[in-house]
Amino acid sequence: MVFRSITLFARKKGPDEYWRKRKIFKLSAHFGARRRNCYSLAIRAVHRSLMFATLGRRLKRQQISLLWDQRLDAACQEHGISSKIMLEGLSRNDILLNRKVLVDMAIYEPRTFKSLAKIAWARAKVDGLNSVRNLDVPTGVLMRGMIK
Repeated sequence: MVFRSITLFARKKGPDEYWRKRKIFKLSAHFGARRRNCYSLAIRAVHRSLMFATLGRRLKRQQISLLWDQRLDAACQEHGISSKIMLEGLSRNDILLNRKVLVDMAIYEPRTFKSLAKIAWARAKVDGLNSVRNLDVPTGVLMRGMIK
């Protein structure tokens, strides 16, 4: 396209504007009322929703981390050991498992988790951690089939 003057060049709208608006309307397609169809309202709503989506992803990671902590505490309490002692004992044995894997193991493989708890407890006892001295040896696993 040839522009004969600066004013014609400045007034050109063309396909770029169409595709820019098209992206915004695609993102606002599930909004209600005029926020779906009116560009000035749609762009405000899209910017706002993208901002909250960013915050939501951060909150999701925090909530999942808290859930892992709670589940790990509960699983360790079931075996008579605290989660801090368990993590410390496992790391001293060079068993490098993160909280997510330990929680999944506690849920889906309770006997493996029980053996890991015993290993961690024994190592903490041998190393003489202060909080282990008053603990008893971890006992059996309580599974769904045993509860009536």
